[in-house]
Amino acid sequence: MEDVNPGESSVNNKNTIIKEETLVKGKWVQLQETTYVDHDGKTRTWETVKRTTRAEGNAADGVAIIPVLQRTLHYECLVLIKQFRPPLGCVCLEFPAGLIDENETPEQAALRELEEETGYKGEVMECSPVACLDPGLSNCTTYIMTVHINGDYAINNKPKPKHGKQKKPFA
Repeated sequence: MEDVNPGESSVNNKNTIIKEETLVKGKWVQLQETTYVDHDGKTRTWETVKRTTRAEGNAADGVAIIPVLQRTLHYECLVLIKQFRPPLGCVCLEFPAGLIDENETPEQAALRELEEETGYKGEVMECSPVACLDPGLSNCTTYIMTVHINGDYAINNKPKPKHGKQKKPFA
């Protein structure tokens, strides 16, 4: 094992991308073959999925929302959604999530997606730094947002999802 100084990565800066070739491009993602030189100087290739949807100026593609529902005299609850996911061929239980639209802040995207997918209206309490979801496969990045939902508000009494607009796949 290499000796590493504190604060230094064991992967040094000798890793270099030589070229990226798009093999297939779809509406939401593209498949690329990335050729790079590894830390030992060996040329390698990697298949990479890249998003085509990141709005200009955004540091991340989307948001994942941890919605915390609070009602007086009740336990806090997490709100999850059930959604069919074609890559898995089944319905998944997951946090609401979605892509950040052009000219939209991550906070605005989180509140919009929460309302679209659950019907709830909330308040952003916390936003994480940009996180990579699956860096061995894709360049997809997200903010993880904690949103408080006041279940005592009349607007949150009987929420109905607003699935009127076409859903953008995420995750």
